[in-house]
Amino acid sequence: MVFALLAPHARTSAVGDEVVIRKSYETSNEASDGSSSGSSRGQDSLLERIVAVRDDGKELIYDLPESATKEDRARSWQFPAHIFQPNRGTIKLLNRDDLEARLAIWLQSAGLDRSVCGKLIFTWSAFRIECKPESVIDTINAFDLRVGDLREGAPYFDDDAKAAGTLVRKAPRSKVETFTAELQVNPDVVLRARAESDVAVGELMQKPVSLEAALLERRKEDVSGNLSVTLTIDDAGQVIRRVRVIRLRTKRPDGSIETETKAETVERL
Repeated sequence: MVFALLAPHARTSAVGDEVVIRKSYETSNEASDGSSSGSSRGQDSLLERIVAVRDDGKELIYDLPESATKEDRARSWQFPAHIFQPNRGTIKLLNRDDLEARLAIWLQSAGLDRSVCGKLIFTWSAFRIECKPESVIDTINAFDLRVGDLREGAPYFDDDAKAAGTLVRKAPRSKVETFTAELQVNPDVVLRARAESDVAVGELMQKPVSLEAALLERRKEDVSGNLSVTLTIDDAGQVIRRVRVIRLRTKRPDGSIETETKAETVERL
């Protein structure tokens, strides 16, 4: 997910402020010949709490929501994470030692050691064992709604797009202001993600395939698509909701066509 530079907050943040940030998604896909179709949905939430306000930024604690179970916490050694969010720039992890200690406990309780780090395993679902404390930053960034230049005509960037789009301000409804942007999907990004998935499947099935071989095969596909973003702004000028929709059309080497839609919503509740 794209990280954007922070625009100055219109509302003063105070120590102790808390907000739940929810990230949900829905996907659907369908083959032109009717041979396959499917859909999925899911959601995750994080609790954000301000613990210090500085001239150059804020210190925040990100944690699992109050609804998290004991089992949820046992699996999530990365949280709580204490980070510094500068007024401009990337966030920094402040409690790396805490995460290292929790990782060691998690590995021990699972009867594992660091030799499994980076490996893909399957329990109730497939997941890669992550052992780097800084990996929590990628997780937090996926919940980050900050936009550096929020105005009519400003460029909007997305890692999955060929080039920047342009923000368009929509007429406010019920005092709710929105901006939208339309972008073209970068096929190379899509094909690489699919190839990486092929490598992961091969690893799970104990039928290894190299990334180069997977990419060579995937590049036989013709991918096109668009990406739309809608930002909802509160009366203080902050982004409180982002809806991101990707629509893809893939033509396979055999001539069959598959359409895929993925909608992701991130909102501060």
